[in-house]
Amino acid sequence: MKKTISFILLILSIIANANVRMPLIFSDGMVLQRNKPIPIWGFADANENVEIRFNKQIKKIQADKNGKWTVNLNAEKAGGPFELIVIGKNKITIKNVLVGEVWICSGQSNMEFQVYKTMNAEKEINDSNYPMIRHFGVAQDLSGTPKDDLKEGKWEVSSKETVGNFTAVGFYFARKLYSELKIPIGIINTSWGGTNVETWTSREAFQNSDEFKSMIADVPVVDIDAIFEVYKKSVLDNLRKVQGFDVTMENENQFKNPDFQDKNWPEIKVPSLWENQQIGNIDGIVWMRKTIVLTAEQAKKEAVLHLAKVDDEDKTYINGVEIGTSNLWDKLRVYKIPANVLKEGANVIAVRITDYSGGGGIYGDPADLKIDFKDSNLALEGLWKFNVIQVKLAISPNSYPSLLYNAMLKPLIPYAFQGVLWYQGEANVWRAKQYKKAFPLMITDWRTQWKQGDFPFYFVQLSTFDEFGGNSQKGSRWAELREAQSETLKLPNTGMAVTTDIGNAKDIHPTNKQDIGLRLAAIAMNNLYGKKQVHSGPVYKSQEIKGNQIILTFDNIGSGLSTPNNDELQGFEIAGADKVFHPAKAVIKDNKIIVHSDQVQNPAAVHYGWADDDTGINLFNKEKFPASPFRTDNWQMVTENEKYSVSK
Repeated sequence: MKKTISFILLILSIIANANVRMPLIFSDGMVLQRNKPIPIWGFADANENVEIRFNKQIKKIQADKNGKWTVNLNAEKAGGPFELIVIGKNKITIKNVLVGEVWICSGQSNMEFQVYKTMNAEKEINDSNYPMIRHFGVAQDLSGTPKDDLKEGKWEVSSKETVGNFTAVGFYFARKLYSELKIPIGIINTSWGGTNVETWTSREAFQNSDEFKSMIADVPVVDIDAIFEVYKKSVLDNLRKVQGFDVTMENENQFKNPDFQDKNWPEIKVPSLWENQQIGNIDGIVWMRKTIVLTAEQAKKEAVLHLAKVDDEDKTYINGVEIGTSNLWDKLRVYKIPANVLKEGANVIAVRITDYSGGGGIYGDPADLKIDFKDSNLALEGLWKFNVIQVKLAISPNSYPSLLYNAMLKPLIPYAFQGVLWYQGEANVWRAKQYKKAFPLMITDWRTQWKQGDFPFYFVQLSTFDEFGGNSQKGSRWAELREAQSETLKLPNTGMAVTTDIGNAKDIHPTNKQDIGLRLAAIAMNNLYGKKQVHSGPVYKSQEIKGNQIILTFDNIGSGLSTPNNDELQGFEIAGADKVFHPAKAVIKDNKIIVHSDQVQNPAAVHYGWADDDTGINLFNKEKFPASPFRTDNWQMVTENEKYSVSK
């Protein structure tokens, strides 16, 4: 009997191993790139013969000794649907395959940002019935070494039921392309919020880079399971040091009660994400408490608690009574306080916060953190007590270089596509100067790995976000990162969408992704698809000093420089040799800009929009594309000496 069972298991094993298998990117509903050779690859038994059929093509190949095989189909015109048939010892039929334009969408959270979160989301979702637009979502995954296939992923047809979870930038770009080209559009979304550029770059690229080769030489090829144990110990040890006690859920049922003694809990600034403070980059459950003192008159009044925003989920109590809960990370919390909950004297606000991923904590505008008594407010900004009671332990994609390249990009190579859309940089602002090398290195690396030439690579310049209050006086990391992005345009076949006019200084995730998609599409239409048009705003070219004035000239002025409603130009500053910048008067004359200030008699340099928050700047061309922020000096900046390193 045992021999029979063993024989059956052996036969099943042989059958299982014999099956031809395709990477997940090759699946029902897929879009293949038109007008280029189409690489098809997969896995089989060693030396197994494999036949591929598509449209009128038939190709044959033999798997290598490791069971891998690759074949190039001849270029196809846009069309479909077709079937892709792969035959080895078994047969795979992939249905509903289209041929058209394929774009890879990658980066961090602003590329990950879904359609359902954008402005006018309901209207946009209702306008999503585009069966020729397909979206492939790559599941988030990490790997210390390059992988052959993705962890998970599937193609979905654009519809009301599916589009809400598509990358918004990618979808609005695809929709515009489809409206112009009327051919299938495929977008492959491989993105992960909060990630730096180094995790998307291959180990080989670092090894061949003068800037990074010494760094990568000290980084071992990592075993994810092994570093998880090290990471786990490091996180828990750090929290024990920060809190003075262990991470535990013991006694948490008492934390909402007003008489619970929290005097040994540490304090944290609110509103602000805890990633920016001593708690650090964790996901999990944290209690926050604040004791306020009310007068008898205040305690009797109708009151509303405004808790700004909570990332991701909160359960909020006052004096032990639950007054509200929400699990929408970007929604303002406004909770009416029931009668008789408040009392004269000490009152305790206790919030149980669950952070599932990304940022965590109470964040937003300090003006939205208060108790409103109708005729008066009690501000709640400041120090709150906290206790981390549970940590969802997972290795960060930023823990080591190349983790996302290995797991979320390498398995896509050599899939044929037209170009890349990229929205990232927020996680690199601390090392903005080095981004001038790291970002072009990644682009060049992708082009090298894919062997499809210098394919189009279009990216989004960071919009306004007042993260550090940076400006010309004390330096601005965000302005430096934008400059690094602008300088990356020196690489061939690149393009940049400027977003100075559509950001939100208080929200790192602006909801107007529509205009971003349209601006990226304008670059593509002009550069690739033969529809010449103005697709960029003014770009600083040169300066000329005349007396106490500096005259600036620009490229990409379209049909002329302008400001909305002919308003006065904002955002220009001027400095002399002392490097101290002063607000400047700026006027447009003959499509040049003349800048001066009575406080600077011998000017040397100009800044435009040089701040984390560049909301007020307003230089455009007449086609309504905004000018990119810039500086005319080459003086040392605040991120000059910041370098990428891996903690061991």
